[in-house]
Amino acid sequence: MLQKLPAAALNRAGAFAAARAAPLRTTQRLGSQARFASSTAESSNAFQSLVYSRATLASATLVAAGSIAWYTHLYGTLPFIGEVHASSPAEAGLHPAAYPWSNKGWLDSFDHASIRRGYLVYKEVCAACHSLDRIAWRNLVGVSHAVDEVKALAEEVEYTDGPNDQGEMFQRPGKLSDYLPRPYPNDEAARASNQGALPPDLSLIIKARHGGADYLFSLLTGYVDPPAGVEIREGMNYNPYFPGGAISMPRVLFDDLVEYDDGTAATTSQMAKDVTTFLSWAAEPEHDERKKIGIKAVILFSTLTALSLYVKRFKWAVIKNRKIVYHPPVDKTH
Repeated sequence: MLQKLPAAALNRAGAFAAARAAPLRTTQRLGSQARFASSTAESSNAFQSLVYSRATLASATLVAAGSIAWYTHLYGTLPFIGEVHASSPAEAGLHPAAYPWSNKGWLDSFDHASIRRGYLVYKEVCAACHSLDRIAWRNLVGVSHAVDEVKALAEEVEYTDGPNDQGEMFQRPGKLSDYLPRPYPNDEAARASNQGALPPDLSLIIKARHGGADYLFSLLTGYVDPPAGVEIREGMNYNPYFPGGAISMPRVLFDDLVEYDDGTAATTSQMAKDVTTFLSWAAEPEHDERKKIGIKAVILFSTLTALSLYVKRFKWAVIKNRKIVYHPPVDKTH
C-alpha cells in the first residue's frame, strides 16, 4: 500500500514526524540540563551554607586566635606587627628567672615569718628613701605582728595632728589607724636628696613592674660591675635587670646588715627574699583571705550544683519518662 502512495505524501509524513519528535528531544535535553543544574545548585548552596555558617566562622576565629597566642607565647612578638612599645626588648633589661614563691600556687598563702623579717628590712633599709603610703599600722596586726607589738611600733613615730582647742597643730604618738610615715615631706624634697631621682612608692611596686616579685628579687641581688664597653655615668650604678642597665639606687643589701629576731642568717639573698615577700603582701594584703573565700565559694557552689542537678532529675524524671498514648474514638454506628 505504501508503494501506491506518492513520494510527496511520504515526504510530508516524514517531515511531520520529525517535527513532532524535535520538541520531545528538546524537552528531554532541557530536563537533563535542569536536573544537572538543580544538583549543581544544591551542592553550591550546601557549600556556601557551610562556608558562611557561624560554626565555621567561630572555628576559623578560634584557630587564628590560638595560632597567634601560641606564636606570641613562644617568640614574644609577631613578625609582621613589629614593636609597639617605646623601648626595644634589649633595653627592657635582663629577664628575671622564675622563683618558687610561697604564695605562687592557687591555694598557697604567704610565708608570714618572711613578711615579719621583710618588714624589718624595709624599716631598717628601704624606709630611708621609699614610702609605703597604702599600708597602715593596723594592716600588720595578725599578719606579721601582734597588736601590742604594732602599737609599740606606731608609738615610736610622731605624727602631726590638730588643730587643738587653740587652733594649733601638735605632735602625737602614732596609733593603729595611722599610715606608715613617709621619709620626705614632699616629692621635691625627695628629688633634692637623691640627685634629682624620685624614689617610687613601694605599696604597689610588685604589681607595677613587669616580672613582679621575680624582678624585684633579681634587681636587689643583681648589682655587678659593668661589662667591657659599657659606660655608666657618675652617680649611676649598673644592674642588668633594670631597663637600660643604669640605675640611680646603689646596692643597699649586704650580708649581716640587719639582725633577725628569729635567728635567721641575714644574707643578701635572704634579705632580698624577705623584703620582696613583704612588698608582695603590701601590694595585696587581702591575698590570703581572698584564697580562703575562694575555697569556701568553690565548695559551696559545687554542693549547690550537685543538689540542683539531683533535684532537676528527680522532678523531671517522671515527666520526661512518661509515655503518652492516643486512642482515637471509634465510630460505633458501623
